Amino acid sequence: MTTITRVETFLVAPRWLFVRVETGSGIVGWGEATCEGRSETVRAAVDQLAELLIGRDALRIEDHWQVLTKGSFYRGGPILASAVAGLDQALWDIAGKHFGAPVHQLLGGPVRDRIRVYGWVGGDEPGEVRDHVAAQVEAGLTAVKMNASGRMSPAASVAELDGVAARVAAAREVLGDDRDVAVDLHGRFTLANARRVMPLLEPYRPLFVEEPVVPENSHLMGEFVRSTTVPVATGERLYSRHEFLPVFQAGIAVAQPDLSHAGGITEVRKIAALAEVYDVQLAPHCPLGPIALAACLQVGFATPNYLIQEQSIGIHYNLDAEVLDYCLDKAPLTFVDGHVERLTAPGLGIEVDEQAVRAAGKRAHAWRSPVWRHRDGSYAEW
Repeated sequence: MTTITRVETFLVAPRWLFVRVETGSGIVGWGEATCEGRSETVRAAVDQLAELLIGRDALRIEDHWQVLTKGSFYRGGPILASAVAGLDQALWDIAGKHFGAPVHQLLGGPVRDRIRVYGWVGGDEPGEVRDHVAAQVEAGLTAVKMNASGRMSPAASVAELDGVAARVAAAREVLGDDRDVAVDLHGRFTLANARRVMPLLEPYRPLFVEEPVVPENSHLMGEFVRSTTVPVATGERLYSRHEFLPVFQAGIAVAQPDLSHAGGITEVRKIAALAEVYDVQLAPHCPLGPIALAACLQVGFATPNYLIQEQSIGIHYNLDAEVLDYCLDKAPLTFVDGHVERLTAPGLGIEVDEQAVRAAGKRAHAWRSPVWRHRDGSYAEW
């Protein structure tokens, strides 16, 4: 009686889209189909894809994934991939609960007992960066990630480039040699700017530098990788193995698929296997909610080439709700010495507070991406 009987979606603060899949046996699975700034569109896609699931066996996860991703002439892209991701997570949650095992056990069993996590830090000035990094260190984290800059001129000034270096230097000063800082260029840099700034950052030995160019310029990634000794990461805006293959071939060191964008647990496991062939580590993108984070961790506990996990607990843009607000028990996602201990409960390993989700879903909430412009009025990458 694992027949799928109902699929529901809940758009909740701060900007997350939760998916609930119910079966005839009463087992409920949860997923997260958040696509920041486009979740209402994804919600419509989930509703349409649900037509392919109602009345079918929830445990046929791979078969469902194939149909959901390939059962239409038009495929791929962030909207469809995010909708599939949320449904896929929920199906794995159901499978784990049905078999009485955490998802990582179904994926082949654990290869580690804890996963290192990092936290975001803000700050426009070096002094602010120092304060924010110190707060994360005080909270027990051993790694942080920071934006290299705000909007960048197409041809950066000396002041802009030196400002990036000064902020990273401030972070390293607080972290010392035993902790790590990753630097996110966020696709805001032209290739020329990215190549110019890297010699300034190399002395601070970042854990990795992320998204030096926008994903549509992945054909430039090889040139950038060859220009620096710093490990290069990318992938939060790539949605399949096929899109990751060119950047693997370009020589990136860290892949960052998002479990809520890149087809869910099913596809990210395959991306991880392909990454292993190219000696690439995984550090999934996850500035999202508790279900997405739990899904990432389940993959991480069963994946050998898993480096570190992003998480957004306490991040500045979590307005009106926090990551753990939708969990009945916050203990599974508690950090211990900068790590999350292996989740042992069945399914995704967390218990969603359905009452809180339903209440939040009744309050209208929509998040929109900011629109940035340069001083001359032209569009700027954010």
